Formats: sequence, structure tokens, C-alpha cells
Amino acid sequence: MTVRVAVLMDGGFVHKRLYKVCPKLRKFDGNAAADQIYTLALSHLNQSNKKHKVETSLYRLFYYDCPPYQKKHHFPVTNRAIDFSKTDEAKFRYQLHKQLIAKRKVALRLGHLGDHEGWKLKPGRLKSLQRGDLKWENLKDEDYQIAIRQKGVDMRIAVDVASLAFKKQVDQIVLFSGDADFVPAAKLARREGIDFILDPMWQHAHPELMEHIDGLRSTTKRPT
Repeated sequence: MTVRVAVLMDGGFVHKRLYKVCPKLRKFDGNAAADQIYTLALSHLNQSNKKHKVETSLYRLFYYDCPPYQKKHHFPVTNRAIDFSKTDEAKFRYQLHKQLIAKRKVALRLGHLGDHEGWKLKPGRLKSLQRGDLKWENLKDEDYQIAIRQKGVDMRIAVDVASLAFKKQVDQIVLFSGDADFVPAAKLARREGIDFILDPMWQHAHPELMEHIDGLRSTTKRPT
């Protein structure tokens, strides 16, 4: 018997956790990141079945992300112009997506980015201001980040989970995320007899999501 496994990765979540669980990975290297992401997916094969000698096979790796932001704006402090299509982050995303779709059994699912919502302080800067460690007049451009929301990614994940479950295309789904928004998808998959595994990449998963999974597994070394 061969257990068919589908691996679904929330790209936004994976990007935030990747360098924490793989600290030696070179930043902004799309080739290396694609290889590591593919390795993380394959690491789930046979993990839960070694004692029973059950063969597993990768049905497909579904990677959900958005194209990089490409518009031009001005920094909030110096008013310098910036072309986001030429940033290291944009180049990294292009390279990552290109390398992922070239790999066997990988499907790239792209959502879209919402409109520019202005600039916001990076995490931690507001607390520094409140503590008095940082003053408003000392803020720099690098203390801010562009405020843009991904759209359509969660919906695509939910639709694919439903399709995989209803069509009985897989026996197990591994989801890389930790968001409570995926509770309905997890519940649906389990009702249809799918073994639903969550990989939060060692991050604390939402308690409500924890109630509706069949297993919790992160395959990398736990970050210190």
C-alpha cells in the first residue's frame, strides 16, 4: 500500500519561518530557498510510517504565494523614491518562484497583492517608542515597512484541500502554517477521511487549529 501525500505550504508563513529553522540558509538566494523548501516537503514522506513500513509518495507540493510588489513609492522620512520591482526581495521572489515550478511535482498557486495601504512601523519599533528607547524624531526609513496585504492565498488553500478531499486524490495532507483561518479546511479534510498533519515550523500554532488536526510534526531541528 502506498500512502499519497499532498504538501501545502503557505508561502507568506514559510518565508517568515524559513531562516529561523534553517539559519545557515543564504538570504535572498532564491535557488537555495527553493531547494530547502522542497527538502522540507520531502522530509514528511515516511515520517509517520517507519515502524509499519508503509510506503509514501508525494502527490504534489502546492506552494501558495503572491507575486512581488512592483510599484514605485517614496520613503516616509527622506521622501526618496523606491522602485519595489528592483529590490532584493522582489528579485528573490522571482527567482524562488522560477526555481520551484521547475521542480518535479510542484504547483505554484499565486494570489494577488492589495492596494498600497501606506507605511507602518516594523514590529518592535512601536514598543521601543513606548519604552523611550527610540524617539520619533530619530526614526529612519528602515524603521518602516510597506503595508500591503496578500489576497486570495487562503482561499486557494481551502479550495485545494476541499478538492483533494472530495476527489479522494490523497490519503494525507501536510499543511505548513499555523493560522486559525484553516480550521474549516482541516475539519472538512478529516471528515472525508484524510489524515491531516500540521507543520508549524516550530512556531506556536493557534489552539483552535490544534483541535482539528491528526498530528503535529516539524521535521527540522528546533531553533534555539
